[in-house]
Amino acid sequence: MNDLFALDDLTCRALADAHGTPCFGYSAAVAAEQFTALRHVLPQRVRLAYAVKANPHPDLLGLFKSLGASFDCASIGELERVAALRLPAGRTFFAGPGKRMPELQKALYMGVRVQAEGFEDLARIDALATRETAVNLRVHPAFDIDEGNRIIGGSGPSAFGVDEEDLPALLEKAASLTHVRIKGLHVFAASNQRDAVKLKAIHGAVLDLAKRLHEVHGLALEQIDLGGGLGVPYASNETPLDLAVFGQGLSDLLARHAWFKGELILEPGRFLAGPCGVYLARVVRLKESRGTRFAILEGGINHLIRPLLTGQPFPVKAVGKGEGTVPYTLAGPLCTSLDRLGDVRLPELAAGDLLAFGTAGAYGLNEGMTHFLSHPVPPEVWVAG
Repeated sequence: MNDLFALDDLTCRALADAHGTPCFGYSAAVAAEQFTALRHVLPQRVRLAYAVKANPHPDLLGLFKSLGASFDCASIGELERVAALRLPAGRTFFAGPGKRMPELQKALYMGVRVQAEGFEDLARIDALATRETAVNLRVHPAFDIDEGNRIIGGSGPSAFGVDEEDLPALLEKAASLTHVRIKGLHVFAASNQRDAVKLKAIHGAVLDLAKRLHEVHGLALEQIDLGGGLGVPYASNETPLDLAVFGQGLSDLLARHAWFKGELILEPGRFLAGPCGVYLARVVRLKESRGTRFAILEGGINHLIRPLLTGQPFPVKAVGKGEGTVPYTLAGPLCTSLDRLGDVRLPELAAGDLLAFGTAGAYGLNEGMTHFLSHPVPPEVWVAG
């Protein structure tokens, strides 16, 4: 489960030969292992809702459905993908800061639990609903959260949710609505966090907030959605999340908050999908420029944009060449100097060499700039074994 590359060199070569490059390969076995390992350590009252944004591949969604997953969606397109799974009502959640009326209408038709971002969501749901409808309210907390960068926004100004200090006024206003009932709390407060102790502290702060809402405002909470944020390693020197410690932490928090009788929701995306994927691309040409050695590849940020967004490359290896110490700047084929996949050390490369990028099952192709320069979209290949 902690291997950075879901597919071995033999399989990588076979995929490249059969399907061409660039391409993505996904391992069903690794995805299933991630899900079952996490599910095994969780208390019974914790529900796993796979974050479809991480990778919406239909085979992946079908696999997670078969394992008992619920699903977290963030657009009408994701809702439609999950609708194709024909899930019973209650196993889908709908989040996002800019929900339009057709999206909310689709969600209500599907029996989806909406994560309301503000009074506008509440009022629109109230207008669409024909009977009492439970929603979860996303709150932007005042306490310091895990990561202050632009991925989740930090604890400063945010487009997401209701600021904690604005809750009393919103709850008073929401009490006048006819159909909407706030029955859950949603707080997304971590991103790619691999420290189980820090996650327990973050989740503990969310449960403390929920308790205040329960005691001060009388909210009868059926669900507390802790969001995503479970991390995976992107380098060999990074320690994976200790699942046993993480699971015990949630058990401890539920015991400490005996007032809460409902269920906790987790929205892992990267943790479940990331380790199952590999991206394959060949070296097109090599160049040395003013002391920097470039390896120019078939694909770049049009397929893997995460290095540009986070400054951290995906793990990469030269298939069939073993370890190496030669420094390379990996550049893609796009006509922009932003098209970089990282500064790495590899064996001596040559044109035509096959590179494999690991942990590429989440925020890979679906996050890339596939339309820029109109390069062909690479195939995605599902490996059953």
